[in-house]
Amino acid sequence: MGVFEVSVIFLLSLVTMTSAEPPGCKIRITARGLEMLKYQTKKFVEEELSNISIPEMSGAEGRFQYTIKDVKITKLDLNSDLRFQPDVGLIFEVQNSSITLNFQRRILYWLFYDEGAINASAEGVNIFTALHLSRDQEGRLKISNITCDATIAKMRARFSGTLGRVYDFIATFLTTGMRFILNKQICPALDHAALVLVNQFLETIPVRSDVDNYVGIDYSLLSDPVVTESSLDMDFRGMFYYLKNESDTLVNYAVNPVVREYDRMIYLALSEYFFDSGLYSYYKGGLFQMQIANERMSKDLEMLLRTTYFGTIMILDPALIEHPMSLEFEVTAPPRSTIKTSGASVAVNTNVKILVLPPGKAPVQLSSMTMEAKFNAKVSMKGKRLAIHLDLRRFKIFSNQSALESLALIPLQGPLKTMLQISVVPLINNYTKRGVQIPLPDGIDFNEEVVEYHNGYIIVGANIHFITGLREIIERRLSGYTDNAI
Repeated sequence: MGVFEVSVIFLLSLVTMTSAEPPGCKIRITARGLEMLKYQTKKFVEEELSNISIPEMSGAEGRFQYTIKDVKITKLDLNSDLRFQPDVGLIFEVQNSSITLNFQRRILYWLFYDEGAINASAEGVNIFTALHLSRDQEGRLKISNITCDATIAKMRARFSGTLGRVYDFIATFLTTGMRFILNKQICPALDHAALVLVNQFLETIPVRSDVDNYVGIDYSLLSDPVVTESSLDMDFRGMFYYLKNESDTLVNYAVNPVVREYDRMIYLALSEYFFDSGLYSYYKGGLFQMQIANERMSKDLEMLLRTTYFGTIMILDPALIEHPMSLEFEVTAPPRSTIKTSGASVAVNTNVKILVLPPGKAPVQLSSMTMEAKFNAKVSMKGKRLAIHLDLRRFKIFSNQSALESLALIPLQGPLKTMLQISVVPLINNYTKRGVQIPLPDGIDFNEEVVEYHNGYIIVGANIHFITGLREIIERRLSGYTDNAI
C-alpha cells in the first residue's frame, strides 16, 4: 500500500471521527441502578414462568394407564441475579432454585381406578439468559436477541390419596416426562417475555414526540448502548425541533458531555445544545413575542413612559397624551445558553417598541430600543420531567436611534427590569415548570437528585424507583394507555 492510499484512509477516518454527531443527552445506568431492577425483573420472570402452559399427558407403563392434566405452577423460589455483560447487554441468571407444581392424576391399574392431586417440585433449576441490547432503526433501545439455557437437576413427586404409596414406584417415570416438558417450556417463555413484553416496556421511552403544540423532541439513540461491567451508557440526540418545520434544526457544535461518576443509580447529562435547540425551536415558532398594554401594564410604569416620552408625544400629536401606552417585545435572535461550573444562564436580545394606542387607529411608535438580558437558569427534576426556573440577572437597554436617546432611557432601566421580574418572568416560569420528559420508560421516576454544573453541560445524578410494577406497565401498554406524554 502506497503513501497516497495510507493518507486517503487516514483522512477518511479523520472525517468520520470528526463528523460523528455529539449527543445532546446522555444517560448512564450504574450497577447500583441495576440493583433496583433486580427485584422487578425477578418478580416479572416469576410471573411469566407461573403462566407456563403444560399440555395434558397420558400413556401407559406396564399395567398402569395414566392421565395427567391441570398442571399449575404454585410456587417459585428463584435465586436470581441481574448484571451487566460487556459488549452484550444484561445477564439474568438463576441458580440452584426450585419450582413447585400441582396437577391432577387419573390412574387405572387392573380394576382399580384412582384420581387425585400430585404435588411435585423441580429442584436444581438453573437458567442462564443473555439479553443483547441494541439500537433499532428508529433509534429506540431494544432487546435484539436473547440466548437462553435452562436445566432442571431433578424432580420429585408426592402422591396423595389411599393408593399414594402404591404409585410411588412410578413417580420416577412420571417426573422424568414432566421434567422434560417443563424444561422445554422455560426458555420459550423467557424469549417471549424479553423480545415481546420487555420490548413493549422499552417502547414507552419517548423517541420522537411532541412537547406541546409548537415543538417536539428527538430522543433517538445515536448508536448502540455501551455496556461495561459497571454501567450501561446511552447517547441520545437530545434535540428539539419546530413542529411546522422539522427540518429546520440547530446544528450541534456543543461539547460532548462526560460522565465519570458511578455512585448513584442513574446519571443524566445534558449539553448546551439540548437547551439551545429548544430555544431555537421556540424562536422559529415565533413564541418569543409579547405585548404589555392596558390592564397588563402597571400604572406606575405607564406614568413613567408618559413622562419620558412627553416631548415626543407633544411633537407628534398632543392628543395622543391621553391614549394608552404599549410595550412590544420581540426577540431578535435565538437565545443562547451558557453552562459553566458556576451555573447556567440564558442570554436574550430583544427589540422593544414603545407605542401609543389611539382607539380605532394604527399604533403610533414613539421609540425603538434594544434590550439585552441575561437570566440565571436553575435546572431541577420532578419525577422524570426536567424543569427550568429563570431569574433575571442582568438587564440593559439602549436606543436604536441615537446615543442621546440612550441616555434618556436610563431612568427606564429600573422600572423595566422590575416589570420583567414581576410580570414576564413568572409567566415564563409558569410554562417551563411543566418540564419535559427525559428518555426513561413509564413507571420509573427520579428521586434524591443532585444537579452538577460543568463547562458546557450539566449532570443530574439521582436514584430511581418504580412507581408501578413492570407487569402493570406492560399491561397498560397493551391496553393502549401510556403516561409518557411530554
